[in-house]
Amino acid sequence: MSTTHRLQYGYGRYFVKRFLTLSISLLCVACPALAGDYMQGSIHIIEPWSRPLPAVSTNGAAYVTLMNMGDAPDKLVSASTPAAERAELHTHIMEGGLMKMRHVESIEIPAGGRIALEPGGLHIMLFGLSEPLTEGRSYPLTLGFERAGEVEVEVMVMEPADGGSQTQHEHGDMKHDEKSEGG
Repeated sequence: MSTTHRLQYGYGRYFVKRFLTLSISLLCVACPALAGDYMQGSIHIIEPWSRPLPAVSTNGAAYVTLMNMGDAPDKLVSASTPAAERAELHTHIMEGGLMKMRHVESIEIPAGGRIALEPGGLHIMLFGLSEPLTEGRSYPLTLGFERAGEVEVEVMVMEPADGGSQTQHEHGDMKHDEKSEGG
């Protein structure tokens, strides 16, 4: 095979890869309701969900996986929903032998990186639920990113795929730091 032939074949593979990447990206944007996935700027938002809670629970949490498909870091800086009086970004930390939740100002998503908001770790805390988080229902959640801007996603209320084997915590009775309660 000549050098010219090899160069043409190499460029052909490059363009096929670029075409497939573009096609997959367009499918993600065109079919968010079908897949539970969303794109906002360079941020791919994967399957937002909440765990169902008893009707007496006044607080809950939302979880999601965020992938940064871009070349620059971004940050999740806000969340809001009509399903709760307020939503905050939170993390869990061990302090004095006790697991505590703390409000965080933002959650960094590194360039080319992936961050999972999940039970027992980073999550979106929902205070003052307007109605119970009932399995099979959904609610809108607006996520605000420093670079990518805002996007509204639909959060499905369901049991986790692993059957709940992850660290479970009941938000309705959990004590929060005074910093969290203030807003």
